[in-house]
Amino acid sequence: MKIAIVGICASGKTTLVRGLREAGYDAYNVAQEHSCVHDFWNKHHPDVLVMIDATLAAVHKRRVVYWGQDRIDVQHKRLADARKHADLYIQTDDLDAEAVKNKVIDFLKTRESDK
Repeated sequence: MKIAIVGICASGKTTLVRGLREAGYDAYNVAQEHSCVHDFWNKHHPDVLVMIDATLAAVHKRRVVYWGQDRIDVQHKRLADARKHADLYIQTDDLDAEAVKNKVIDFLKTRESDK
C-alpha cells in the first residue's frame, strides 16, 4: 500500500514518513505545498492520502522560520485539492511525532480490517 503524505512546511511530513517507514509502511512525502499543480499529490497514484497541518504558532515552536501566515495561506490554497481528497486529515499542533504516527497507523489498520 502506497501512502502519500502532504502538508504545509514544518507540519511534520518528513518525520511522519520516517516513522511510518520504520514501522514497515511504504510512505512518501509529496511536496504539494510547493507545486502549483493542483493534483500533484496524485502523481504516483497513492492508495492512501494523508494530510497533516499546523498553525503558524505550532510551526514557530518546531523551528525557526522567516515567513508568516501569508505563506501558510498560499500553501493551503495549493493543498486544497489534496485536503478535499485526503483519506485522513490531522491537525498536528497539539500532537507529538509519535502521536501523529500512531493516528496514521491506527487509521491504516482500521482501513485494512474493513476490507
